[in-house]
Amino acid sequence: MIDVGRPLNLTIIGVPVEEGAGRAGAAMGPRALRTAGLRAELADLGHDVEDIGDLALPQELPAAPAGLANANRFAEVAGWSRALAHATGQVLGRGRLPVAIGGDHSLSMGSVAAVAQHCATAGRELFVLWLDAHADFNTPATSPSGNMHGMSAAMLTREPGLEAVLGELQTAGLPPANLFLFGIRSIDRAERALLDARGVDITDMRLIDEFGTAVMIRRVIDHVAGHKGWLHVSLDVDVLDPAIAPGVGTPVPGGTSYREAHLIMELLHESGLVGSLDVVELNPFLDDRGRSAILLVDLVASLFGRQVYERAI
Repeated sequence: MIDVGRPLNLTIIGVPVEEGAGRAGAAMGPRALRTAGLRAELADLGHDVEDIGDLALPQELPAAPAGLANANRFAEVAGWSRALAHATGQVLGRGRLPVAIGGDHSLSMGSVAAVAQHCATAGRELFVLWLDAHADFNTPATSPSGNMHGMSAAMLTREPGLEAVLGELQTAGLPPANLFLFGIRSIDRAERALLDARGVDITDMRLIDEFGTAVMIRRVIDHVAGHKGWLHVSLDVDVLDPAIAPGVGTPVPGGTSYREAHLIMELLHESGLVGSLDVVELNPFLDDRGRSAILLVDLVASLFGRQVYERAI
């Protein structure tokens, strides 16, 4: 566990990938988060923050496997994933906490894969908290759109059809039982059947409405803490209600409120369990004067210790 009272060594990795999404614009997400003051906000909390800039798409891209259909822009998504897996592994190897900023949610194929390999080597059990309106558990066989940002969670749990994304970089998989989908309110029919078959833990907005944000997120925290696990947080801007965060290509009404989202971040910080982070799906082209970018920066600051009133933990 992380000592929440001491400064952290944070490394920001920009990932301007948009090939996994159905709309252009997410490639501008890293720049918008920087413009909104991400590094300064984290440094102001006392953390050591480095920004290694944006990754570049490799010039030589992997070919899609023969017979693979319904996986749009496979070569580009696989290229970005491999580049991010390599960069994330290097950051973890230097004892720093990686913060991948994107970019669409396909980037998690690379970041979480690297974290999974790091945890396997270190003998730590990995858990992933997927804060999202969508389950992202489609495969090429089930996806209605073929957009790979909707397949990232399935790829990480080794669902068939996506083995070639990382190629020889293939790393330790994530057990489906260690994936927590949180804030969900849009699931495709075939995706639902697959989630049920795999036993993935799902906290949809109905459960949050009924039992409250604190109860439901503490349930996740307590489970991970009970296993002395490493928690990777994958924060998709569309977990938020589009009324407060319009800068997203796949908005779904009825998301978390401003205070619900901050409470999640605050409780995660206090847990001391978070060892890595993704911030994904910000599309500045669809935003309103930077509202979504500013809110995301505020949420990341809450995750790393900013409080309205500082209390002893």
